[in-house]
Amino acid sequence: MTGTVDARGSRVAAATRAAGRTRATTAARPGRRGGSRWWIHVVLGIGGFVMAFPFLWQIVMALSTNAQVTSPTPTFWPGELQWGNFARVFERLPFLDQLATSIWVTLIRTLAQIVLCTLAGYAFARMRFRGRAIILGIVLSILLVPSQVYLISQYQIVQGLGWLDTLAGIVAPGLFSAFGTFLMRTAFLNMPAELEEAARMDGANPFQTFWRIMLPLARPSISVLAITTVLWSWNELLWPLVVSTRAEDMPLAAGLATLSSDRTIDYPLLMAASLMAMAPVLVLFIVLQRRVIDGLASSGLK
Repeated sequence: MTGTVDARGSRVAAATRAAGRTRATTAARPGRRGGSRWWIHVVLGIGGFVMAFPFLWQIVMALSTNAQVTSPTPTFWPGELQWGNFARVFERLPFLDQLATSIWVTLIRTLAQIVLCTLAGYAFARMRFRGRAIILGIVLSILLVPSQVYLISQYQIVQGLGWLDTLAGIVAPGLFSAFGTFLMRTAFLNMPAELEEAARMDGANPFQTFWRIMLPLARPSISVLAITTVLWSWNELLWPLVVSTRAEDMPLAAGLATLSSDRTIDYPLLMAASLMAMAPVLVLFIVLQRRVIDGLASSGLK
């Protein structure tokens, strides 16, 4: 009896020691794996610094004098920070008027493209009507033509409507896009047809199916469409310069272009104005960073 108890005790002690060695080995593995891949963090850190360096250099230039910026010897940090460069932006530009114009143009274009491109994409993906393939081909052919080709035609239309130097003239060409239609059509094509069949059996009409079933599932693609439209509308330069001649009617991107001249360029002023112009979009991205990344990842757009 005593021998049996001793044997059982020996087996329990051996099992305990084996379990302890297993836990120690398991605990040690992450450390070795993490230690062997330290170079990955170094490479990623260097890559991140290279990507962020232009932005950091822009900040340095905005806080420098024009003599320091144009000096043959680069100045990586100014001795005295020139915060007055940001104040001079309001003296050279109607910055608040241009900021308001940029906000209105971006909001109107983004909302219009979400509504129109989503409806058009759903119609091309899920509805059957005569001439659908021909109309879709015509819409997608716009992607093959540079926007500069039909710039004169757009200008003549806007001029005929009396929309020069107006908000409507800047907004009108960007209310609809072939890219947005293609993106939303692809999103709706990838959805299973069983969802529509189930909604139809429950008595839903086509619009109810679109609004209650399909549209909520297309939120990632709608997020991508909104992101790309915001960036494109905020940074658009050529069209606002064509239809706007007064500085107070221009958006910020076109207003910044007026700070450059053929003779001299005040680089610190230009960099300060550029930082102020990009600040709203940068703040918006920081606030909605998770939604932006999730939307891009879900749609597969790079």
